[in-house]
Amino acid sequence: MIRTISALRIAAGLVAAAWSGVAVPAPTAAQTDFPQFRFSLGKVGVNPSETTLTTKNVKSLKRLWIGKTRGDIYSSTAVVGGVAYVGSYDGKVYAFNAANGTPVWTAGTGGPVQSSPAVANGVVYIASTDDNLYALDATTGAQVWVAPTGGIVRASPAVWKGTVYVGSEDNKLYAFKAATGKPLWTATTTGKIDASPAIAGGIVYVASLDKNVYAFNAKTGSQIWTKPTGGPIYSTPSISKGALYVGSTDASIYAFDAATGNPLWTFATNGDLWGCQAVSKGVVYVVSGGTGNTLYALNASDGSVIWQSAPISGELGSPPTVANGVVYFGSKNNSVYAFSTKSGKQLWSFATSGEVIASPTVVNGMVYLGSNDHELYAFGL
Repeated sequence: MIRTISALRIAAGLVAAAWSGVAVPAPTAAQTDFPQFRFSLGKVGVNPSETTLTTKNVKSLKRLWIGKTRGDIYSSTAVVGGVAYVGSYDGKVYAFNAANGTPVWTAGTGGPVQSSPAVANGVVYIASTDDNLYALDATTGAQVWVAPTGGIVRASPAVWKGTVYVGSEDNKLYAFKAATGKPLWTATTTGKIDASPAIAGGIVYVASLDKNVYAFNAKTGSQIWTKPTGGPIYSTPSISKGALYVGSTDASIYAFDAATGNPLWTFATNGDLWGCQAVSKGVVYVVSGGTGNTLYALNASDGSVIWQSAPISGELGSPPTVANGVVYFGSKNNSVYAFSTKSGKQLWSFATSGEVIASPTVVNGMVYLGSNDHELYAFGL
């Protein structure tokens, strides 16, 4: 059953926002948005519009503000229209002024939130471990609708052409109408889905803990192809220039032809791949966890190593984000790092008070990153 917000509740939310005294900031002409997990529908983890932060000035990044929550933050941050949105393990979704960290609103769900928000057409879509997908008004946080799945949802939703897609631990990929939450179709795998969907060319791609990658027709949910890897997959696929890239817990990253599923290459790293990869300008950036803890730059066409970092302290599971020649990622050693995409040289690091598992968001000269110390960090020059 889908619960749709009433006009009265919308009005109440608007009144509450007015009484709070906090105005949602208006974006400037120079601002761009980072609207969803991994930036784009192809989930490549690259912001091509970032120009403020460079390899030369990133060493000067300072903590500008901290947004307080009451739970660990596994969720990556979406930044749209001057507002930063993030979920927390305390079961709430938070909106902060992206420039100064002033709280804008908080909305509750029925369970811890590990999902990252996707923001489209004035609505924040985010899932919860209470088995539901939520649609929240981006200005007030008021609930627009909530739609159930049959299992815990840790994955992040993706929005394409009026449809919201999200995977669940009931082994299904769901498609809902974005405006109303009406179920459109479900597609079944043979394992839990904790990875987020990627969308390209009318196809939605998703990986499963059954060790397989799936391609489904985005309009009908019909299966186009499925291909195996050697281990359960928590990593979100990335689609770039007709190829699909995905990491597996068998310590390997795989490349497939996105249209046919034909294998292109496989590269074995020195540790499990829990987080997803970034793909930029013909290079795949991936971090290995477990005993490896290495950042790799691989040739996207054949998987050959361009460079790899020395082992980094602490287990790596934070998906890397690339912007303007810099790759950013976090570690369970309570740190966030910036490396040069060209040389693999470390350019900057910052020590948080908790493990960093979330993927960094880099936009408008700022870096946003949640930590398991219950805080959202915002860094700038």
